Amino acid sequence: MPIPDFQSIMLPFLEVLSDGQERSMKEMVSLLADRFGMSESDLAEVLPSGQQTVFSNRVAWAKTHMKKAGLVDNPSRGRVRLSSCGREVLEKQPAAVNMKFLKQFDGYPEFIAGSAASDAAKTKTAEEIEEEDATPLEQLESAYAEWKAAVSDELLERLSEVSPAFFEQVVVRLLQAMGYGGGVDSGEVTSYARDGGIDGVIREDKLGLDVVCLQAKRWQGTVGRPVVQAFVGSMDLIRAKKGVILTTGRFSDDAKTFVDRIEGKRVVLIDGKRLAEFMIEHDVGVTTKTVYRLKEVSGDFFEEGLDQ
Repeated sequence: MPIPDFQSIMLPFLEVLSDGQERSMKEMVSLLADRFGMSESDLAEVLPSGQQTVFSNRVAWAKTHMKKAGLVDNPSRGRVRLSSCGREVLEKQPAAVNMKFLKQFDGYPEFIAGSAASDAAKTKTAEEIEEEDATPLEQLESAYAEWKAAVSDELLERLSEVSPAFFEQVVVRLLQAMGYGGGVDSGEVTSYARDGGIDGVIREDKLGLDVVCLQAKRWQGTVGRPVVQAFVGSMDLIRAKKGVILTTGRFSDDAKTFVDRIEGKRVVLIDGKRLAEFMIEHDVGVTTKTVYRLKEVSGDFFEEGLDQ
């Protein structure tokens, strides 16, 4: 089943705590997962950053909103319990508990107003925020993923416009930025007259005893097995055992199967999508526009027993 949004989790969250027990957030995630009939694959789904699961993030935000409304308490770090106000809510058997429902409690409207005022992308009304299913972290990561995808598309578009020689220099620089090579002069673009299908080489050590061959295909379409097979054969000209083929397009299934079956050599295929991702990750052809640092309260700082 689809992972429930954080507002749909609110009422079940309160109902799980209706027995009066104090529970850890980890336990709450597990109990709510059972309540919603979540599968293992559902629970394993993570946010784009890979730092937190989607479901646990939504459970945490459901708790945050209800805490702001006074329906749940945090008696200690990472633990929750139903408040007297929360118990009164359950006694009234509401059909749903959501952001609109929480507006009746003191303090919560101010919390929502603050959320609307702090939106840097655009000014949102409290009513618009109430309609959102995604948590703030999900919205942030979704916006980042969308921005990254747009940059990736632009990178591939720009690469398709440059000369073959420039593209070959780009891939050599990228491999060096990724940590391959024995120094700043460890890579070079080979001569067109004698490259034999090899567009560049990276010397993994200062003496050049271990060499990685490169081939750069500035193509929009599919790179097939014949191209890959010819490259592998040309590696013998310089007795290389390692190779990388990079393309702005994609590789055929036949080409991928071929490199998996090669004996005595190791060849890696990098398609346009991975190429753009690597360029962004290693700052090749891109610049950092803005840096946002997300911070959270340090539980360790407020633990009792800190040195005075």
